[in-house]
Amino acid sequence: MKVITCNVNGIRAAARKGFFDWLAAEDADFVCVQETKAQMAHLADDLFYPSAYHSVFSDAEKKGYSGVGIYSKHQPDTVVSSLGLPWADAEGRFVEIVCGKLRIVSVYFPSGSSGEARQTLKYDFMAHFQTAYLDRIQQHDASVIMCGDFNIVHQARDIKNWRANQKNSGCLPEERAWLDACFARGFVDAFRELSSAEDAYTWWSNRGRAWDNNVGWRIDYQLLSPHLRGQVQSVDIYKDTRFSDHAPCIITYNGSVDDYVAH
Repeated sequence: MKVITCNVNGIRAAARKGFFDWLAAEDADFVCVQETKAQMAHLADDLFYPSAYHSVFSDAEKKGYSGVGIYSKHQPDTVVSSLGLPWADAEGRFVEIVCGKLRIVSVYFPSGSSGEARQTLKYDFMAHFQTAYLDRIQQHDASVIMCGDFNIVHQARDIKNWRANQKNSGCLPEERAWLDACFARGFVDAFRELSSAEDAYTWWSNRGRAWDNNVGWRIDYQLLSPHLRGQVQSVDIYKDTRFSDHAPCIITYNGSVDDYVAH
């Protein structure tokens, strides 16, 4: 089973750069996208709705902002597009599909880089996501793959300039401690199941020559519910073509979709 997550930084812009041609060649079972920056129902071009997939989205009320989606080869039994946090739901930051025993999530955590007010909202989102979602799925021992831009690096190996960013949003001690707590509870960073690479980043600033010099951050994750530990078969961050300021994170899991849906 192959799962891809990518912050596309505008789904129309990514399409112009060949994102959907690449997806067709990758033939993944689930593709989670963040920051679509679109009212998807208004995009009439079939390109945005590949025939091989069921497509679900949660759009921001504000045009050209945020938004998440999932392309699924397996028809969802249920679609959930609310976390119960009104401002975040209005920004289109969460969508989940339920396929039998398997849940796939596309989530876009807020950035706090614009100032203290947004950082406060980011902490609000983190706390709510923990109590309203992580606590609940752990109680039910669900099979969940949470894909998305978490806007948080975890460790020094996940960011090029560790020391210089200690006071910047995305690398703050409180944010990293939140991830520590998730992993302490048994949640799994799928990429780190197999890779210990220190230069495997998923986002690069558009300023300077960050991409050329690989001055990046690993802030895009596939976070697994505890009993999916050990199911990761291969991991990759795709950098051959740039669709966005983020790179797709590709994880292949043991077995087929049907194995997880029926598990």
